[in-house]
Amino acid sequence: MRSVVLIGLYMAATSLANAAPADIEALRKGDMRKLAVHAEPQRGSDVPFESEDGGEITLADYEGKPVLVNFWATWCAPCRIEMPQLAALQDEYGGADFEVVTIATGRNDAAGMERFLTEIGAEALPRHKDPRQALARDMGVLGLPVTLLLDAGGQEIGRLQGEADWSSDSARAIVEALIAQGQDG
Repeated sequence: MRSVVLIGLYMAATSLANAAPADIEALRKGDMRKLAVHAEPQRGSDVPFESEDGGEITLADYEGKPVLVNFWATWCAPCRIEMPQLAALQDEYGGADFEVVTIATGRNDAAGMERFLTEIGAEALPRHKDPRQALARDMGVLGLPVTLLLDAGGQEIGRLQGEADWSSDSARAIVEALIAQGQDG
């Protein structure tokens, strides 16, 4: 009898521990079906990148709240489509409980980044850079765009390779679930 109770407690604890990924998994509709939600959080990265003001920062600087990290480049045609949608997510949800962090990886000069973001109406997004692609390599980014979902502890909980409709109801529901998870954790 005691083993049955212990097995029941173990199963309940396991289901609670995995509730957030399962919740996000269930919210994936349309383009968001491309979002790979990890069964267990994956390690983040402590590799530094260049902040928009020229200093050096890491993703750990965002710990304490969930983060959507988007790797992009000025030459990336799909980035041109999804960046305004990411800007809208930042406008709506960004702040103390959530952040959209955009990182231009590879060769992207400041003037070209400014021009690109202005042309597409995403001027409010950060202009962080990963010029040597050190962070992108460490995070296993192959191709662009790539969007990572990090939990409040800085661990990767999901990854979307390629362009997606970040203005969809599904994307918004996923961001809201991330924020709720960050507030609970």
